[in-house]
Amino acid sequence: MIKLITPLLIASSTNAFAPSARTTLSHRHASWLQESAESQEVVEEVVAEEESSSSAPPKKKYVVVGGGWGGWGAAKALCESGIENVEVTMIDALPDPTGKTPYLSPTGKPVEAGTRGFWKDYPNINALCAQLNLDENDVFTPFTNSSFYSPDGLEATAPVFGDATVDQIVGGFPFGVGDALKNVLKDANGGSDEFPMLPSPLGQVLATVPYFERLPIADRASMVGLLLATIDCMAGDEQTQKQYDRMTAHDLFLKFRLSERLVSDFLKPTLLVGLFKPPEELSALVVMELLYYYALAHQDSFDVRWIKNGTVSDSLIAPMADLLMEKEDGAALNVLGGCRVQEISVEKGGDGKSHASKVSYLNTKSGEIEEIDNVDGVVLALGCQGMKSVVSASPDLARYPEFSLAASLKGIDVISCRLYFDRKVKTRSPANVFSRFEELRGAGGTFFMLDQLQDESLAELWGLDPNDESVDESSLGSVVACDFYNAGGLMSLADEDIVEILTEELLPSAVSRFADAKLVDSWVGKYGGVVSWFSPGSYTSRPPLEGAGSAKLPNVKCAGDWVRMGEREHGAKGLCQERAFVSGFEAANSLMRDTVTDGPFNEHEVLAVREDEMAVKIGMDVNRKVMSFVPRFWTR
Repeated sequence: MIKLITPLLIASSTNAFAPSARTTLSHRHASWLQESAESQEVVEEVVAEEESSSSAPPKKKYVVVGGGWGGWGAAKALCESGIENVEVTMIDALPDPTGKTPYLSPTGKPVEAGTRGFWKDYPNINALCAQLNLDENDVFTPFTNSSFYSPDGLEATAPVFGDATVDQIVGGFPFGVGDALKNVLKDANGGSDEFPMLPSPLGQVLATVPYFERLPIADRASMVGLLLATIDCMAGDEQTQKQYDRMTAHDLFLKFRLSERLVSDFLKPTLLVGLFKPPEELSALVVMELLYYYALAHQDSFDVRWIKNGTVSDSLIAPMADLLMEKEDGAALNVLGGCRVQEISVEKGGDGKSHASKVSYLNTKSGEIEEIDNVDGVVLALGCQGMKSVVSASPDLARYPEFSLAASLKGIDVISCRLYFDRKVKTRSPANVFSRFEELRGAGGTFFMLDQLQDESLAELWGLDPNDESVDESSLGSVVACDFYNAGGLMSLADEDIVEILTEELLPSAVSRFADAKLVDSWVGKYGGVVSWFSPGSYTSRPPLEGAGSAKLPNVKCAGDWVRMGEREHGAKGLCQERAFVSGFEAANSLMRDTVTDGPFNEHEVLAVREDEMAVKIGMDVNRKVMSFVPRFWTR
């Protein structure tokens, strides 16, 4: 309409105020002319603005559902894509998914659901630290060893290979073998006392001699069958992996003749705290992936470190949130905390494909149902519980088997505890695993000495102000984070009963010094069905990164550590923060490829883990050739 009015105004003003031969402009006429000219300038400015806005691409609206590592990876990729005129919104049920608001116990102490480690091959999370100008030495502890305890005492200690010396690894070999190996390894390493990087798994095998306190060598040697199965599984195609997925890990252990003691004393407790279920309830495929990624790929693959101060949320998520929410190029992230997605609506598009068009959510702060309409794309960065909730409320999504199957998968119960003691308790390792204790009631258990891992922020662990001169940190005792996984047998217990099991049974049995320590305060958090369960046969039900696929529903993608990434599969495996973060990048990249047609965009870079070692590559190549004519009878 403005474009039609403009020439009429210009034309009428020209005709009305053209000077004649007989008269001159009066003061009044001159004023009218000036006003008309000013009107013309205003109109021309409006027209210019309209033409400028009409030439800009229409706004792209993306919604990320879920504020875990997968959700933040997707939000980061979308906000940093360089798309002109983009709006990115994150929706999460947590009151503050940005990590800026600490989660406190009733007595005002900071707590966290679960203690999460950061392993050697986390290149994309390490790159995030660099982008945020965070010194990794300020964020993470040094790599630490881990100890396994049973009712019989210390069972094994996992060394730190990256910092190990020759004497630490082979010095404990009996009958003079250790001295001979030390000389050989030092000579091969130019006289250095550092333990050299040996072809995997040679270094790991050598470490089992001094670091396994009770497990006989014959039982450890039975692990060879598992190495062969892992190579076969990792070298196989998708059909091979589906065959392994249908087996339980326990069946695989039996067929490859792993000793009963190796399974019960070491593998079972490891899986209970790594995949949160015993081997008889886990897919053999995922167990093989986990063991390869964390233990077999490289000599130092199991080297792990922890958050040095505070929590994962305030150390990494909060600064990343600041970066994305304060972007000045029009792509700032909008975070809606305390909101639960109610429904995702899907409509048929002009291209014959279906498209998510609207996201409805409950704002728990106001109690109102709110909507984001004209949506261009959605990333579902949800776990099994969240997926079930969203799909159950979204009949349009439920029509696609990819989402309804994902919503059918079950989760695992988790219990997190914090214990505060009146004195410091010394332990061999800051990170520890409970093994074979009847008091666990089928759960996996861990305990972390936070006062050792975060010794520079002891006052903060106790909820105290470190700048308060009246605070005497030397008088503060140990703070222990204890976590139970597959905790169904413990969930019905009262909080005080769980604390009593820890303080009266488990901790004193593992480390006798706990018997002399007095409990000062405690906190217990119970989380039902929140962790992904990789059950046998679950592979085909896990959500694909591509959702229902570009041919059917191109603007809905999935992210999280449980997604099937297909051709975009990353080296990080299992229940892994790195894998979840990367899946967010890949989901957003795929979403942009399917929805951005009117301008350029930048895909987020994904850094690969280290290449497989030459010995592993050769082993996989040989395996493929052999298995091309030898039937895999153990997977049938």
